[in-house]
Amino acid sequence: MTVTETAAVPHEGEPEGRAEAAGERGARVTAERTEVPYAAQDGILRRQSARESAARTYARALPIVPVRARGLTIEGADGRRYLDCLSGAGTLALGHNHPVVLEAIRDVLDSGAPLHVLDLATPVKDAFITELFRTLPPGLADHARVQFCGPAGTDAVEAALKLVRTATGRSGILAFTGAYHGMTAGALEASGGATDVRVTRLPYPQDYRCPFGIGGEYGAELAARWTESVLDDAKSGVPRPAGMILEPVQGEGGVHPAPDAWLRRMRQITEARSIPLIADEVQTGVGRTGRFWAVEHSGAVPDVMVLSKAIGGSLPLAVVVYHEDLDVWRPGAHAGTFRGNQLAMAAGAATLAYVRENNLAERAAALGTRMMAQLRSLAAEFPCIGDVRGRGLMIGVELVDPEAEPEPALPNEELAGPEAAGPRPAAPDLAAAVQRECLRRGLIVELGGRHASVVRLLPPLTISDEQATAVLDRLADAVAAVAHRPARP
Repeated sequence: MTVTETAAVPHEGEPEGRAEAAGERGARVTAERTEVPYAAQDGILRRQSARESAARTYARALPIVPVRARGLTIEGADGRRYLDCLSGAGTLALGHNHPVVLEAIRDVLDSGAPLHVLDLATPVKDAFITELFRTLPPGLADHARVQFCGPAGTDAVEAALKLVRTATGRSGILAFTGAYHGMTAGALEASGGATDVRVTRLPYPQDYRCPFGIGGEYGAELAARWTESVLDDAKSGVPRPAGMILEPVQGEGGVHPAPDAWLRRMRQITEARSIPLIADEVQTGVGRTGRFWAVEHSGAVPDVMVLSKAIGGSLPLAVVVYHEDLDVWRPGAHAGTFRGNQLAMAAGAATLAYVRENNLAERAAALGTRMMAQLRSLAAEFPCIGDVRGRGLMIGVELVDPEAEPEPALPNEELAGPEAAGPRPAAPDLAAAVQRECLRRGLIVELGGRHASVVRLLPPLTISDEQATAVLDRLADAVAAVAHRPARP
């Protein structure tokens, strides 16, 4: 239907209140376009609640009905515009509907090429693999094989676990506290909170809530020594495993970048013991952290890389890239009906090339550094912000209870200092309130972390300086509102 009732639409980057003051709800949009009537939006949301699974997640915290999107901006059926710092959980490296992605998709559609070809060779697939290999760490690209999996990252994780088990003849897996690798059975086994006996859980180093109570280089060193002890102690109860899987930056676990020295130690430890190292780059890849692949920060070259999200240019695509020495699968040992998605491969190749040619990883590194510096200034103003951390445009802001007593500090004054105090308790209710206030102001953010107390920012790599300022302004106003402090002028 053609729009006949419209609302004042904020300009991109314009706060909600300012837009509402600028125009009446009945103001008419000049461009004619297809739009869901306002009354229909509530009906859509009600039907979603009544018909969709109780397992739905984002829809609960973000009760909006997107009808259009471009770049950083989503427009809802009610005419409101939102700055999207969720980006499909990191899928949209170039934002919504980027012209190079749309052109790549149209080219395939207009060519008459088949859209479903299982694992047959096609020009589109060949171009995608060529571009993908062009971006891989040299130590892996020179000896790589690629396996196309089902369409989601969790499918690629399953394939990677199956691969190393087949190649080594062993079954155990080393994984880390706070990990998230997907929602299928094998991926869940390797994620934090699982209890499967085939998975040995190791400490993942972090500064703010260090499992050893100290953080920094010494905390990371203790985590590495723990790993060595588990593997080398004949009485640890942990036989030599089939592989180790880790995230170079834990995303859902609360945005914890792995220390570079620790990641190099994990590479040394696994290599010395002939244990394949799997890097889960589903969310960190394609420039997100300031390098094309997050493992490149440390220089560690894994045996296996699990890739999805951004590599499909917003469409479903997942692959496992691994060293040729592990390629012992028999024909048909791992397959899947929807592993030949031509549209996703075309969109993905266009995205990979655009990120590479336009130095968007370097852009993410520089802009992310500036954004985190401004957020740390905000933390100095509001005690409810316990920590700001991240890498590139993968940023986390942890909310804490400002009135609670800090956790006990490490008693060793030689290591922690006499004035040291631990972090305050996590505040998931406060984080949820900040997320709601952000949405009211036209900003979409995600929550994560061990206690769902971390506000996560995953903007597209194409975000402008002006848009980044608007994002931080809205987040600051949301924190001020929740902290019962007047918003900044």
